[in-house]
Amino acid sequence: MGRLTGIKLFKGLEIDLAPFETRANWRRFDPEEVLVDFDEPSTDVYFLLSGEVRVLMRTASGKEVILHEMKPGDLFGELAALDGVPRSANVTALTRGEACVMPASVFKEMLFSYQPVAERLFCLMASRIRELNARFMEQTVLDLRHRLYSELLRLSTPRQDKSGERVITPPPFHHIVAARIGCRREQITREFTMLSQEGLIERTRGALILRQPDVLKARVAEAFRTDH
Repeated sequence: MGRLTGIKLFKGLEIDLAPFETRANWRRFDPEEVLVDFDEPSTDVYFLLSGEVRVLMRTASGKEVILHEMKPGDLFGELAALDGVPRSANVTALTRGEACVMPASVFKEMLFSYQPVAERLFCLMASRIRELNARFMEQTVLDLRHRLYSELLRLSTPRQDKSGERVITPPPFHHIVAARIGCRREQITREFTMLSQEGLIERTRGALILRQPDVLKARVAEAFRTDH
């Protein structure tokens, strides 16, 4: 069994990963370590074996916009590997972890050798484009409040012991949510206070609970309908 068999791109596929793993490097990283930086000319693909990382873009003034947060089994860096263009985002470690770093030539050889891997990559890239399109639409059409509702719904998962409720674990920091939807931390704090007063969210020590996610969904849908 190869070390990459747990990566989503390969999971369950009957392919021999050993010839590709032997031509890759294995990199351990620490919290806050930069794995890939904006405009960097490198073209390696990273497969996340353990740990978590954050993908973000930064303006010249230093303002950050968070694009994704990735967990074990995910991959990043495939765009530069495919087109050779300098990196379009920064990837920084949130925790200690390890990644397989595969040269672009080896990655492309794998794609061309195994059609199921290529098909999975196409689906992965399509889903990322769809998510970015949705976020672009929200940024263009919705005000801050409704962008926040959408982001909370996107970050949350169904709560196992409570029908209809959703939960975000661990609870997100206000400045992180602000960087995800393009606003200031104080604005998020104010909106969270209002949502708590309405009984729509509840913060516990280990989670942010969405008490009535259907209400948030309805408000977002109404905001799209009444856009002028």
